Amino acid sequence: MTQTQKLDPQTRAQALSNLPGWTDTQGRDAITKTFYFKNFNSAFGFMTRVAMVAEKLDHHPEWSNVYAKVEVVLTTHTANGVTDLDIKLAQSMEQLALNAGLKL
Repeated sequence: MTQTQKLDPQTRAQALSNLPGWTDTQGRDAITKTFYFKNFNSAFGFMTRVAMVAEKLDHHPEWSNVYAKVEVVLTTHTANGVTDLDIKLAQSMEQLALNAGLKL
């Protein structure tokens, strides 16, 4: 399976089961998560680190930031849905969030 081929439902469900807090986006073929950090600096630092990973993958998130909250939506527009690229970026976000002052 290529990175830009849409994941089949079973593969997608398995991948999401290993990504705590990530869910299917209502009304879209995408996945979403809201991250809450200790403060704005932690949230912005997380976004900066994710941006570097996104550039390397040439795959960019849809996201917004308000103070310590970062809302993320991942989908692969060229595949019209969730692909391995989205899963890889979500996995990277999980690792980076742990080091960025994630509010537990």
